[in-house]
Amino acid sequence: MRFTNATREKLQNLSRRPLVRNVGVVAVGTALAQAVAMAFSPLITRLYGPDAFGVLSVFMSLLTILAPVAALTYPIAIVLPKFDADAIALSRLSLVTALLLSFITGIALLLFGTYITGFLNIETIKPYLYLIPVAMFLSALLQIAQQWLLRRQQFSFTSKTGVLQAIMVNGLKLGAAFFSPVAASLIFITTIGNGLHAVMLSRKLTREYAMMFRTKIRTSAVTIKSIALKYKDFPLFRSPQMLINSISQSLPVLILTTYYGPAAAGFYGIGRTVLGMPSQLIGKSVSDVFYPRAAQAWQNGEDITKLLVKSTAMMALVGFLPFAIVSAVGPWLFSLVFGAEWDVAGRYAQWMSLWLYFAFLNRPAVSIIPVIKQQQFFLYYEVISSILRASALVAAFHLYASDVYMIAAFSLAGVALNIFLISYVIWKTRQIKTDNKKPV
Repeated sequence: MRFTNATREKLQNLSRRPLVRNVGVVAVGTALAQAVAMAFSPLITRLYGPDAFGVLSVFMSLLTILAPVAALTYPIAIVLPKFDADAIALSRLSLVTALLLSFITGIALLLFGTYITGFLNIETIKPYLYLIPVAMFLSALLQIAQQWLLRRQQFSFTSKTGVLQAIMVNGLKLGAAFFSPVAASLIFITTIGNGLHAVMLSRKLTREYAMMFRTKIRTSAVTIKSIALKYKDFPLFRSPQMLINSISQSLPVLILTTYYGPAAAGFYGIGRTVLGMPSQLIGKSVSDVFYPRAAQAWQNGEDITKLLVKSTAMMALVGFLPFAIVSAVGPWLFSLVFGAEWDVAGRYAQWMSLWLYFAFLNRPAVSIIPVIKQQQFFLYYEVISSILRASALVAAFHLYASDVYMIAAFSLAGVALNIFLISYVIWKTRQIKTDNKKPV
């Protein structure tokens, strides 16, 4: 196909735009990291098997619930302040909060761990409960490092580090499989993976902090208390929203484990992982770049509705093909790549691809929510959506007693909810723009 000079010039101009260029940098790094994971996956899934991945999925479900709120979501706010002094104070506040909450979680699991695993019927992860608070704290460290580097727009360094971390973690999983192909190996390596990633990113952070102190940026005037109050909407609204969302996302794993055993949870977990790759590749790339760009646009009084709509449309176009392929030939594809025993995971993935496609589209909308100060609405939305998703799971189980129908009902509820969320955020940005134009 031959391009005209005008078309070629338009493409060149598009590639020079900072948003497009930065998304490209992050996407390439994420693509390489995902390629590494996919290259290792056929070997790792065959060596460990569905049961080991099922136990890992249950462990990760608990960690997914706790990790986002380990620092009360204060790390997400690091991108927003106009001055670096506030961002440094937020980093320190996040670190102290994560340390305190991880310690409290450890004490709670020590005292009530047996009761919790018995009540949820997940005794298979009881030997690994002691790793939960460690993984929480390491996850918080990773969040702080990532958000600070997003603030500094260190997209290239972040991407390179992600690729190196993927090689090291998947290499460790593969190596451990030859000596001990059990769930404990997967869980331990996954836990230290976040810590390893945070340490690797900290090499750049050390230089960033040193540079700021050399330029005499101080935080002495910004106390921990004042910065905590200034960004109180994050622990008040975003933190419970993420907690509720994490519980909602983990419901299928917990219910499948209870009624169908850890293998079913393993099928769901591998399907979720595979379908999460486009979200990691493009979705995370867009949100990582879009979030600081939207914050800057908001501060400068730019038209953020236009920015949001264009980004969402781009996501719809880019994500359609990979999700459509899984929806059409999921069982055949999973059996081919992971082995015949993973056919059920492909059937789960056919339904999950519908939900996760629209979850993929909502990345720009979710990124802009803290910028336009709609976190209270987001909390209410999450409460209602979690109730609806849980109801869909329970209704499908009682009506059909089928694991596939449960995943189908959960996924279709997710489709409707994500369409509503995207539509509401676009409408809200237009309303804010109109209100700002009204004469005072």
